[in-house]
Amino acid sequence: MRCCLVKWILSSTAPQGSDSSDSELELSTVRHQPEGLDQLQAQTKFTKKELQSLYRGFKNECPTGLVDEDTFKLIYAQFFPQGDATTYAHFLFNAFDADGNGAIHFEDFVVGLSILLRGTVHEKLKWAFNLYDINKDGYITKEEMLAIMKSIYDMMGRHTYPILREDAPAEHVERFFQKMDRNQDGVVTIEEFLETCQKVDENIMSSMQLFENVI
Repeated sequence: MRCCLVKWILSSTAPQGSDSSDSELELSTVRHQPEGLDQLQAQTKFTKKELQSLYRGFKNECPTGLVDEDTFKLIYAQFFPQGDATTYAHFLFNAFDADGNGAIHFEDFVVGLSILLRGTVHEKLKWAFNLYDINKDGYITKEEMLAIMKSIYDMMGRHTYPILREDAPAEHVERFFQKMDRNQDGVVTIEEFLETCQKVDENIMSSMQLFENVI
């Protein structure tokens, strides 16, 4: 299943037929000029043709070459109209906004998307850790993880079958911490997070799948 962000981009892609020189020309016409296609291809696991297609869709939706948080929230509202995607979109936006300047550049978008779609398990987990680490201090607290999980349940949990209980996010977080917080200091480090997840614990990986399904 394609992720929401890819569906959003490809739904806006112009008909195929533009050649490489056309796309190179397009790269110089927006207010924020992305890196060249060759450089982006080296930074990601996308082909040049895939980058051209992604860029056409990105430019059609965002002519300035930037996505602000309000636009990002609107994207998620389209895909989860029966839930409230606002908070989750806020957290996800901050994870994509690599330099923290309040806007997602095309480079930020495709680098993150490359990891989520084609990265190794290790790369995906590091990206997920960054999402959960809301204040970017290098640790995940129960409060941070609960905030993320509640935002996911608000966006889709009430419309799943079987219906999820109100206390499900808190129980989910408790299970995470029992397994991840090895030294019982109340926080999870990147090392603890990676070690636990890479042991392929079924409950943990099932939870991670829930996260991947709403990207």
